[in-house]
Amino acid sequence: MPLLYEFKNDKKYSMKTNKYPIEHIVPHDHPMILVDELLEYDEIKGLCKVTIHDKSNFYCSKIQGVPSYVALEYMAQTIAAYANANRIDQNHETTIGFLVSSRKFKVFTPQFDINSELFIAVEQLYVENGGLAAFDCKVEQNNTVIAQAKINIFQPNDPQLYLAEPKK
Repeated sequence: MPLLYEFKNDKKYSMKTNKYPIEHIVPHDHPMILVDELLEYDEIKGLCKVTIHDKSNFYCSKIQGVPSYVALEYMAQTIAAYANANRIDQNHETTIGFLVSSRKFKVFTPQFDINSELFIAVEQLYVENGGLAAFDCKVEQNNTVIAQAKINIFQPNDPQLYLAEPKK
């Protein structure tokens, strides 16, 4: 098992192998879907994978890779994939959430090199009735954590209210 599953929460859940295409569980259109696939998930955790190649979004030929700050979006999209896979399992429609903030964002490499295989893990720390949730997130390459953060998201009951144009 990857290092990523060594989170603080010791609750044991049965991990499910993902069966949903990434386009159905990450609420973006290509080319803004940055993670390749959700590998597995349970009620509080999810694991995605991305392989860096020269067609990856944000790929920079000058550095032969993707800048490591993109890890924040990999984490956010892993949260979306995990959350929406669970919603589908519970016979609900997929929805969007909003990245509110990140704390303790650390990267231990300047970039993700071409042909790198990254594993992104998220674990829900808590969720409030109003839709605010916090996640512990990690990116691993070759069994080494290379990025980590705590991410707060907001998933309102009606996200369209927050996307509406202001009335004039």
